Amino acid sequence: MQPYEFKEDDAFRFARAIGAATHRDGDELQFKFCPYCNGGPHHDKNTFSISLRTGAWNCKRGTCLESGNMIRLAQDFSEFSLGSAAVDDYYLRRERFKKFLRRPIESKDAAIEYLEKRGIPAEITKRYEITIKKDTDNTMVFPFVDDKNDLWFIKYRNIGFSKGESSGSKEWCEKDRKPILFGMNQCNFENKTLVMTEGQIDSLSCAAAGIENAVSVPLGKNGFTWYPYCFNFLGRFEELIVFGDFENGEISLLDGMMTRFHGRVKHVRHEDYKDCKDANEILLKYGPEAIRNCINNAVDVPVKGLTKLKDVQSIRLSDLEHMETGITELDRKCTFYFGELIVLTGAAGEGKSTLASQWATKAVSQGYPTMIYSGEMSSGTVKNWMDFQVVGPHNLNGQHDITDEVYQEVIASGMYDDIYLYSLGDAESDQDKFLSIMIDGIQRYGIRFIVIDNLMTVMDYGGNLELNDAQTVYTKMLAKIAQDYNVIIILIVHPRKRSQASFSNDDIAGSSNITNRAHKVIRYSRPTKEFTDMDGVKWEKEDLYDCPIRELTVLKDRFTGKTISKGILLYFDEWTKRISESKLFNWALKWEDKDFVPVDNLEEIPF
Repeated sequence: MQPYEFKEDDAFRFARAIGAATHRDGDELQFKFCPYCNGGPHHDKNTFSISLRTGAWNCKRGTCLESGNMIRLAQDFSEFSLGSAAVDDYYLRRERFKKFLRRPIESKDAAIEYLEKRGIPAEITKRYEITIKKDTDNTMVFPFVDDKNDLWFIKYRNIGFSKGESSGSKEWCEKDRKPILFGMNQCNFENKTLVMTEGQIDSLSCAAAGIENAVSVPLGKNGFTWYPYCFNFLGRFEELIVFGDFENGEISLLDGMMTRFHGRVKHVRHEDYKDCKDANEILLKYGPEAIRNCINNAVDVPVKGLTKLKDVQSIRLSDLEHMETGITELDRKCTFYFGELIVLTGAAGEGKSTLASQWATKAVSQGYPTMIYSGEMSSGTVKNWMDFQVVGPHNLNGQHDITDEVYQEVIASGMYDDIYLYSLGDAESDQDKFLSIMIDGIQRYGIRFIVIDNLMTVMDYGGNLELNDAQTVYTKMLAKIAQDYNVIIILIVHPRKRSQASFSNDDIAGSSNITNRAHKVIRYSRPTKEFTDMDGVKWEKEDLYDCPIRELTVLKDRFTGKTISKGILLYFDEWTKRISESKLFNWALKWEDKDFVPVDNLEEIPF
């Protein structure tokens, strides 16, 4: 059974169930009259309210001062249910436990003497009414008394067990009795901090050190049957310090109470246990001051996903691993850092795929294994275009073809060993497996640069998700993979319409979260207004459709906040499929390194 989680609607349902007049005031549901005191003899109004964040409630009338949580309201008002039979059965258990006859219990000398040896003063033993069972000398009795001073549970401890002086069980309890926390009746409810230990002698050790509100569980670290009966009791505290047993680097009770206590949960620091297992051992070895230090130095349980700013390592962009795109102005103003999801957009036929594959050749030439997914071109077509981009114009023959000799040099260099293709034929059958295959490639082949062309063909949005929701989920996963595995992912996404004079992130087709999740958003397109190119040629607006020049703009850069709104003009070479800031397309990639020696030609080391 999962612990009850308050929902805002529970407060409104309670008000409807009892027919109360209410109004909302910020995060509180204000009742016209308190359901407990009805405003008293003067019918005082607006003294009772329920927090719509936590479900905690109270009445501010001095002669009422009732307080609690939604569990108590369900217990006290039969017309209100917690919402399901399972929850009601768990928290509103109807078992008719029989109370023990409550009378003062005299602490016998044997109990006082034993606990004094454990560092517990006689005054504490007497206050908690700990004694020895009749007709025995070695069976300690721990009475569990609730905050109403009713005795519901008794636990016994064989004090001769550890010494081998007696056989049988070390601890046991009375059967069919209501399990509650030990020490509830000793708590001061004006003090909103509760300390919880695993063993009774540990909570007594805290009391011996002057710590208020120290309780212990009845049935060990894994037994939480007491929880439904103590839910309201726990609700009277705002902070819980878990002082469980410390073994194998873990503190008992901590995980269980993290989900059960609806307030601030702290724990004793690992180092404050010193070389001890529990509170009593600390008391015996280091004294009461050490116990107080444990409580005073208790730390918050970290909230998953929240980190203190001081614990975050500062980032120096100059120290981050990055790659060069080969476009000088882009590299200077918008560096490609590893760990980024980069969205590349532009109208169909304007060269997005060509630019992305050129970046892939640049990446692998810089030593970064690369993966390319193409949802619109076959593996053979992708390879054909990359062949020309890799060899460059200076290695083509007179017919603008790649010679066998040049191609064999590329193969021998090992450059193609680090480029992996995942094309349409594979994707149609394995679309739902794409992300796992990509991660396998990252882990097994060391892939660092990934091109996904394009979002709509790679993404499977079957099931219950609408298209925009599926795009949000998918881009979130891609961004996380980029960060977790420190890779660059280029994600090609189509725009809503063809090129226009004004273009923003909102003009990218699909969910707005595509660009929200991305670290960079880059547009590659035809110029949309007349311009003068790098050679001084003026292009009129009516000629732009046939213009071979493209414009690259940066719409978003999360790392620097910079954008490049005045586009970088780029030439395209039809034969080599290369893109450049000038009409020179003859840069060399790593396969042309003349110092490269194929592995097969290496000689054995002569020793």
